[in-house]
Amino acid sequence: MKALLITGDRSGSGKTSITLALSSLLSKKNVVQTFKVGMDYIDPSYLTAVTSRPCRNLDSFTMDKKLIRRIFAHGCKGADIALVEGVRGLYEGSEALNDIGTTASIAKTLKLPVILVVSAQSITRSAAAIVKGFCDFDPEINIAGVILNNVKGTTHKDKAVTAIEHYCKIPVIGSIPRMEEMHLTMRHLGLVPYREGSGRGDFDNRIRIITKIIGKYVDLDQLQHLMVNIPIKNTSSALFDSNYEPDVRIGVALDEAFNFYYADLFDVLSSSGAEAIMFSPIHDRLPNADGYIIGGGYPELYAADLEVNEKMRNAVKEMSSNNIPFYAECGGLMYLTDQIKLKAGWQGSEKGQSFSMCGVFSGTTQMPARRVVSYVEGTSGKNSLFGKARFRGHEFHYSKVTLDLTTKYAYHLSRGIGIHEALDGAVVYNTLGSYTHLHPVASINMFQHFIDRCRKKD
Repeated sequence: MKALLITGDRSGSGKTSITLALSSLLSKKNVVQTFKVGMDYIDPSYLTAVTSRPCRNLDSFTMDKKLIRRIFAHGCKGADIALVEGVRGLYEGSEALNDIGTTASIAKTLKLPVILVVSAQSITRSAAAIVKGFCDFDPEINIAGVILNNVKGTTHKDKAVTAIEHYCKIPVIGSIPRMEEMHLTMRHLGLVPYREGSGRGDFDNRIRIITKIIGKYVDLDQLQHLMVNIPIKNTSSALFDSNYEPDVRIGVALDEAFNFYYADLFDVLSSSGAEAIMFSPIHDRLPNADGYIIGGGYPELYAADLEVNEKMRNAVKEMSSNNIPFYAECGGLMYLTDQIKLKAGWQGSEKGQSFSMCGVFSGTTQMPARRVVSYVEGTSGKNSLFGKARFRGHEFHYSKVTLDLTTKYAYHLSRGIGIHEALDGAVVYNTLGSYTHLHPVASINMFQHFIDRCRKKD
């Protein structure tokens, strides 16, 4: 199997649009498996859509090297090509003096060649200095080629390409013009999720245009020539060996409002003997299940629709009060509060609005609030839904959840913000709601504890 990593010199370099288009183009003749560095949900939704294979996340803060390699090998089964999309700039991570959490750490762990996307806006010869610096910063990183973005005209392109290939001795395999059509639709947490935009003519057309542009200005043959051959071993100790016949049903909220899930979650559920039952808090009634997961998303944008489905909200509150296990992350946590309050002026609203939610947790959600983006590290109490554990995760939100002062918390954070003063994982009955996003493989013991709780074994 051939593999390659695509990263940028900074956030906003254009690597996401470029990786999306390349994945789509290569999928026409190959089985392409994609991966995303970091704890992002939205970019993987696009990469999954264009390859028809679930994009998987790789993150060196939450995962050790062995686990990264196992997730990579598992995802690559049956694929001809693996494309890994980086996060932010190549060397951006959780610390200043090591590469934990960086794209570079993934490239080194998997021994992948790197294509560096450089925004060449307003620079020509200086682009060579940028590439040279990236090449010399860490000798273990193999920057095999460059794609220039935001190029204005032939003269601009020729000077930048000549400088890079002369001073850095690596090929420029693409020079993409500065074009408005290259930008994907954004909002406050990043791109609009693919599930939400797909089916709209302007949204789908924008992706087709981006793919056409990249196909015209990037040399696909040269790109594939720079890929490395990687043997993928089928070992007996597969990552998701099934240990159980399905004996427990877990409802998973999945619709426009809630769709932030890592692909590995569904492998963890099935390999642990749990059948995932999808349901929509906007459109459906709550299905009969042994436990429920309500992931992140954009409940603030669909607050009115969520409020209208009163039967769903009442059922969630009733099932929670009956000690049926519920696990809610970020947007799911917001949904379980008494109400979501939108400030005046946000999303074009002239007056502040308030929408009733499930009322499982006594408290409110304010939107928008302080922007929080942080890796998280902490411990979970032994009596919690996830059992006693140390964990690493991620939080990313613009909301503020304020809960009753008597609220109990399962998580104590040594890093991160959480819900209240480094406390996270609010607990009531057999329900846990948190701002912390946990990767289901990195925290597999916690998820298996949750599944066992759904079996009512403890």
